Amino acid sequence: MKLYFDPVPLLGDARESFQGRWTDRKWLNVPGPFYGADTDNCGTGRIHAPGLVLYEGEYFTEYVYQQPRSAEELRQLVDAAEAECLSGYGCDGDEHWTPAAVREWWRDRGRIREYLADRRGAWEADDEKSGQGTAAAARDYAMYLEGELAAHLRAYLFWLDERRLPTLTDRLPRL
Repeated sequence: MKLYFDPVPLLGDARESFQGRWTDRKWLNVPGPFYGADTDNCGTGRIHAPGLVLYEGEYFTEYVYQQPRSAEELRQLVDAAEAECLSGYGCDGDEHWTPAAVREWWRDRGRIREYLADRRGAWEADDEKSGQGTAAAARDYAMYLEGELAAHLRAYLFWLDERRLPTLTDRLPRL
């Protein structure tokens, strides 16, 4: 069992599809190498990566609510990035996230919880038209915040500190 999946080395030529700028990233992105920044509003992200991408607000700009944990999930996120006409996804999060920044994001997760709860009704109405399951994905994100995300972020903190994958015998840092 792997505690952390490092998807970046597997990107290869697909890295060219990730031209988003860190300074433009959405605050809703989960810490990790990938993020949605200045994306379009065509709503294609969930078509390609429904378990990883959600939309912000009424304009359907895209953000990554779960980092890829397998080669298949990475392929889905690459497909989402390639379909995004503004090339607004980024893959350089590892160069910008610090342990302190991850911990700060984690401490402020209540803001995300509130955002998801406030948008629930609008997403349910949108889903009736689009059929993209955004409301269900928002519930998944909320459950992820309350559940396994803490363990994933602890493994990511280890990776940021050590620049190697944690093993089952390694002690993971605290959030």
